[in-house]
Amino acid sequence: MIVEGLCTTRNPDDSTNIAPMGPVVDAGLTEFRFRPFRTSTTFQNLQSTGYGVFHITDDVRMIAEAAVGHLQLLPVLQPALKIPGRVIASACRWYEFEVVSIDDSDERTEIATRILHTGHLRDYFGLNRAKHACVEAAILATRTHLLPASEIEAELQRLAVLVTKTGGEAEQAAFDFLRTTIAQAGQSR
Repeated sequence: MIVEGLCTTRNPDDSTNIAPMGPVVDAGLTEFRFRPFRTSTTFQNLQSTGYGVFHITDDVRMIAEAAVGHLQLLPVLQPALKIPGRVIASACRWYEFEVVSIDDSDERTEIATRILHTGHLRDYFGLNRAKHACVEAAILATRTHLLPASEIEAELQRLAVLVTKTGGEAEQAAFDFLRTTIAQAGQSR
């Protein structure tokens, strides 16, 4: 199973990289297998430092902005407890991990990890179709160079219905941000 969330890693200058990730996890959330591309900052940081923090969050705006590399406001970060990393203070829960192995023989790598510590900050909002639609739109925003514009637009129209029917202000703002970002990417093609 894949669970979507945000991963923080430490950059060479000691700043924090925040990136959406969808690791393959076991049912007990005790083993995570990350699959970042070799060219990604997350991969380079995990290869260099050997640790990171994975966050479960329902903040779709932060996921949307992180997906396109344009966080408007850096979230409040607090020190991790077992590794020299940082935890997003507004996340629902977090998993501090260390890298056990890296297979970088393909463009999309496989990074096996071991969970060293977990923490809980607040309850998860719950299942909401608009939040999920925003996550899907964020994924589309990262694939504008791979998918035909007509296919992306058709999917955005389908997702917009879910956001309108079941979302609140936060979901609408995240979706609008992604639509604008995708439109701008289409203009630069």
